[in-house]
Amino acid sequence: MKGITKSFYGIRANDEVNFEVRPGEIHTLLGENGAGKSTLMNILCGLYTPERGTIKINGEKCFFKSPKDAINAGIGMLHQHFMLVPVMTVWENVALGDKELPQVLPKNKVIEQIKELSDVYGLSVNPLAPVWQLSVGEQQRVAIVKLLYRRAKVLILDEPTAVLTPQEARHLFRVIKKMAEEGHGIVFISHKLDEVLEISDRITVLRKGRNVGTVAKEEASKEKLAEMMIGKRVAFAIDKPIQNPGKEVLNVKNIKVLGDRGRLKVNGISFSLRQREILGIAGVSGNGQEELAEALTGLRKPISGKVFVDGDDVTTGNPRDFMKRRVSYIPADRKGTGLIANMNLRENIALRKYWKSEYTRFGFFINWERIAGHTGKLVERFSVANPSLSYPVRLLSGGNMQKLMLARELSDNPRVIVAVQPTWGLDIGATHYVREVLVSQKEKGSGILLITDDLEEILALSDRIAVIHGGEIVGIVDNPDKVTEEELGLMMAGTKLEKYPVYDLKEDELE
Repeated sequence: MKGITKSFYGIRANDEVNFEVRPGEIHTLLGENGAGKSTLMNILCGLYTPERGTIKINGEKCFFKSPKDAINAGIGMLHQHFMLVPVMTVWENVALGDKELPQVLPKNKVIEQIKELSDVYGLSVNPLAPVWQLSVGEQQRVAIVKLLYRRAKVLILDEPTAVLTPQEARHLFRVIKKMAEEGHGIVFISHKLDEVLEISDRITVLRKGRNVGTVAKEEASKEKLAEMMIGKRVAFAIDKPIQNPGKEVLNVKNIKVLGDRGRLKVNGISFSLRQREILGIAGVSGNGQEELAEALTGLRKPISGKVFVDGDDVTTGNPRDFMKRRVSYIPADRKGTGLIANMNLRENIALRKYWKSEYTRFGFFINWERIAGHTGKLVERFSVANPSLSYPVRLLSGGNMQKLMLARELSDNPRVIVAVQPTWGLDIGATHYVREVLVSQKEKGSGILLITDDLEEILALSDRIAVIHGGEIVGIVDNPDKVTEEELGLMMAGTKLEKYPVYDLKEDELE
């Protein structure tokens, strides 16, 4: 790709960008959210047309009018926000766009190939499940399987290890390296600098839509790459204060929760959470984490068990009941669940406020002037970059979307924060910011339930760690400084280690 230029609303997302991938090479593309990585790759995939610049594949000049042209040219991409059709099943999504399939789709053959790929790569998916019923992590697995199914010549992998255990990630790296050895060109996109340095042959950094430079792995370090991305030195360590937990704010006793397909997804989980404590829930996506989070925020009713917030039984409460008790929810899907993409900043902030007396006129009409003032203060406090409060949220970068959601959910100094994948898909700067905000909120007295696949994040922030597998807690780590990623990985895969037992709550602890 040479001299690629693309603008949106007068802002250049790509400005004379050059990028190349050699056969048999794993070439990482780095940059903050909004640096132009996704735009560049969307041009390569035929989703966008560049204003200027050329694309050559195997020396031949190409012009893609649509994604179909790119697919036919051997380009395959796993997008950060998955390009899947929610109402279709897994096997239908995988087959969609395959130029070699006949008009009558060979359902059984496609399902068999999906199962083979799932077994080979350790990406467990149900071929018959509708995509809308799957968790974010499960949808990512479907997108990876679809890419592998197509056998693309140029493979673009955007955050491919986000939902894998360390063991599974190492296995996937072996597969990627084997593909490179067979002559495929691999474009690897990740914000995890350790894995970038492990797998890359070369690394290209973009900043504000322009090339900063390309370095060989041997010449790179985390500090150097971070400085290239941000333009200044970045502190990687989070200063985690000494644990000083206070009063119990959340108590979960033996809850069982069904998923969308009527299957048991949370099977008798018990734990407690105190003020000034971060309890990390570690596990591979699809093991009941999202159903647990929804049960603790009023979005899904448990079929048995109890949930207490500050001693009050809220098991059957609705989302507003949880909000009134100052329970905040930061979902993994910021574009679909956390925010309403076509609404503006002011309207999204109002979602948690509009019914309150101080934000209404005559008890019925929304006081938009007061909400605008409140939004302006939050946007400034959380450094949400935006042209105006009337700007559609869908046009913000991922990092600014996350900041906006944090601003709304933390504005009332919550007692309990349920944070699911709070830094998923964010760049180094935004990730560091979100983690600092969570630690700061903990110091203010909140109890934080941190649900994430990112073991580095779990170990960096958590005061205690509970590992979930198959909807059950398989072990609780009281001192995260004493556990290894290998041990956590084994527990995430379902192995119960005697070193880390489960402490079940007694009935009298609920009183």
